[in-house]
Amino acid sequence: MIYLIISIIASVSVSILLKIAKKKKVNIAQAVAFNYPVAIILSFILLQPDFSNFQFSQQSWLFAGLGILLPLIFIIMGMAVQKAGIVKADIAQRLSLILTLMVAFFFWNEAFTTQKLIGVGLAFIALLFILNKKSKSKSKASSSWLYLLLVWLGYGVIDLMFKLISKTSDNAFSTTLTLAFSVATLIIFAYLFLKNTKFNQASIIGGIILGVLNFTNIYTYIKAHQFLNESPSLVFTGMNLGVIVLGTMVGTIVFDEKLNRYNYIGILLAALAILLLFLQF
Repeated sequence: MIYLIISIIASVSVSILLKIAKKKKVNIAQAVAFNYPVAIILSFILLQPDFSNFQFSQQSWLFAGLGILLPLIFIIMGMAVQKAGIVKADIAQRLSLILTLMVAFFFWNEAFTTQKLIGVGLAFIALLFILNKKSKSKSKASSSWLYLLLVWLGYGVIDLMFKLISKTSDNAFSTTLTLAFSVATLIIFAYLFLKNTKFNQASIIGGIILGVLNFTNIYTYIKAHQFLNESPSLVFTGMNLGVIVLGTMVGTIVFDEKLNRYNYIGILLAALAILLLFLQF
């Protein structure tokens, strides 16, 4: 259970870092860039990817796609946290699991029970309530909607790609993840250099911290599944509900994020949806 708790804390800590980035003069794109070399080093140390039997030709599109999506969605997540807050951004990310379930139903012929259908329906309703924002500035409100929707969609696509990886081999996940981090490093640094970016110390330090937190989240989540391999629903449910609860507490108490009654209804519906979707397994 300790791995699951650490994973939840690390996940919310990533959002906290993204939230305070602007105040600490941390450029999100630079921080995301320096996060990946750290993740690569930790991957080799802890995940120990084996490239000897890896089929590069068959899975090249996966790590190439992840290499593009991971930094892009990370930056979008940072913008969502700053514009919409930790609470809404974290829940939008957690509700992205609905995309995986829908694809599993339509393309992978996975059976849908009444409980799953109710859960999916509640999740979509929850997303609408969470996206509700009364703002004096229409442009600010619309940008919050856009970033939250992109977080929801982006993390859903990434989750689908990891699902495809998990269907190949036991070594595929760690190897593809390491390769994706490598591709992401090349792409985002190339982008920054083309923009003649002047790197600053705060962003570099922020990126190193971000890399440690991000990898800790991934690694402990994997370990939680390994130690609780007979209770996968506990890991899924605990992780998603844990992030929602802790993220809501941090966002409202520490950062004084303002939520309206519709947002609170959405949070409760999201929690109920996750319970319905995973407690049946």
